[in-house]
Amino acid sequence: MRSMSALASISAEVFKGVLPCGKWDCECAFRHQKGCCCAGLDLHELEVKMFRKMMTLVSTVSQLGDSIYDVIGSKRVAFTVFLGANVKCIGPFPRNTTIPYDVIILNDGDGYKPALGVFTASCSGLYSFTFTVYSKVAKPSERMFYKVQLVKNGVVVASTVENNKQDSEDSATQVVLLVLQRGDQVYVELKTGRQLCGNIQGLNIFSGHLVYPIPT
Repeated sequence: MRSMSALASISAEVFKGVLPCGKWDCECAFRHQKGCCCAGLDLHELEVKMFRKMMTLVSTVSQLGDSIYDVIGSKRVAFTVFLGANVKCIGPFPRNTTIPYDVIILNDGDGYKPALGVFTASCSGLYSFTFTVYSKVAKPSERMFYKVQLVKNGVVVASTVENNKQDSEDSATQVVLLVLQRGDQVYVELKTGRQLCGNIQGLNIFSGHLVYPIPT
C-alpha cells in the first residue's frame, strides 16, 4: 500500500489546472502543518502591514492627545469668590455698583481682580458663570429690596430681583453660559438704590470657569 505522502505527490503531479494563488505551494499542505505554509507568505505580509498601520494609529492618537492638552489642558481658568463676614450691608448706591467680593477661594489663571470685582477672560472660549445672592432684613416688617445682575462688558445678561415685605430673608442663584473673547469682562453689580444686608459669610458667591477654549 502506498503511503499518504506518495499519493499526495501523485495527486499534485497530475493536477493540470490553475492554482488559486501563484504564491501558494500545493505540496506544502501534504508535507507540513496546514498553518505553516501555503498562504504563509501572504499572511506574513498582511501581519507586517497590520502592525505598521497599528503603530501609525498609536502615533496619531498620541499626537491627538497632545493637541487636546495644548488646547484645553494648558488653559486652566476658574475662580470662586464671596463676601466675607466683615461685610454687613452693601448699598444703596446712587449708581449701579460692582459687588466687591473680598474672599478668594480659587483664582486659577488670575482672571478675577478683587480690587475691581471683575473677571477678565485670558482667552476666547465658552465660560460658565454662577452667582448666588443672599439678603435678610433687620426686622420682619422691613422691606427687602434688591436687584443683582450679571454684566458682560456693560451689558446685563442675567439678574435676580426681590421687592417685598413678606420675606425676612431670601436667596437666589443664576447659572449662565457665555461666549467670551479675550479681554472681555464679566462682573456682578448691585442695581441703583438697592441694598443687600446680613451677608453671612459664604452665601453671596460669584464663580466661573472656562468650559472650553475657542480658537481665534
